[in-house]
Amino acid sequence: MSTYGWLLALHVTGAFLMIGGSAAAGILTVFAQRQERPSDVALFFGLVRFAVPAIGIGAALTLVLGLWLVHHRGYSYGEFWVWAAVVLWGLGMGLGGRGGRKQDEVRRLAQRLAGEGDAPSAELRARAREPIPTAMSWGAGVAFLLVLVLMIWKPGA
Repeated sequence: MSTYGWLLALHVTGAFLMIGGSAAAGILTVFAQRQERPSDVALFFGLVRFAVPAIGIGAALTLVLGLWLVHHRGYSYGEFWVWAAVVLWGLGMGLGGRGGRKQDEVRRLAQRLAGEGDAPSAELRARAREPIPTAMSWGAGVAFLLVLVLMIWKPGA
């Protein structure tokens, strides 16, 4: 296989890891937000932690190998689709990281409440469904999907 073939195969693998991990995290977050018992909220938010390495590895592969592919194929780093993808990649990572940290705080609260009787809690319900961290996490997913669209479409290339 050629260098281009290897770079592309690993870059696409990274994209699958990043998008798949993001989708898994999103689905588990929705499940966590729909639970009443703190132990269930903690379980689903805890499972999100298993998706995070896939997102991180995928993000690193997509960025590093994507930039390498730009160079290898002779595209300009100044082309719209290249820098827009990098900006959206950074936005997605930033939003996902911040939203994830807020959701991890909710997981810790749920674990504490589960140890104190596992009774439904209005505070936990409100914190699990807080709109800003949820919007940040979903915004990260949208940013990653837009990167995918740019990589397939390559407007202006």
